[in-house]
Amino acid sequence: MAEKFSLSKFFGMDDDYDEDYQESTTPVVKPKPTAQTRPVDSRKVVAMRSAKPNSSHIAICEPRIYSDAKSIAKQLTTGDAVIVNFARVDEAQAQRIVDFLNGTAYAVGGEIKRVGEQIFLCTPHNFEVSGDVAANLGNQFKP
Repeated sequence: MAEKFSLSKFFGMDDDYDEDYQESTTPVVKPKPTAQTRPVDSRKVVAMRSAKPNSSHIAICEPRIYSDAKSIAKQLTTGDAVIVNFARVDEAQAQRIVDFLNGTAYAVGGEIKRVGEQIFLCTPHNFEVSGDVAANLGNQFKP
């Protein structure tokens, strides 16, 4: 009669353990690799050309066509605030760009505020804008 097929027997991992095998109780210590290290200098050296980690950037844009909104939105998504002047765009195109930038500002957790008759400030989430210039716009142009 044939023996029962077993994967452990097939791969040579029989369930029968050797009687003469004894486990050693001494721990094995691996030598630490010797890496070449630089000499440690106790002085603190700071590079003069290092970028400021908390530096903020404000870009100024003056779009002329609707497709310029894409570059403004890219700056906004990279964390830059953008001042947008709509003096060179007709009113319909300006409204479309403002709608697009409003969605972009919402997507990055920022906001868009009107700071002049044709000027808007788009800020990402890490900028804080205080004051209300839009309320004073009407008073500025009255004689």
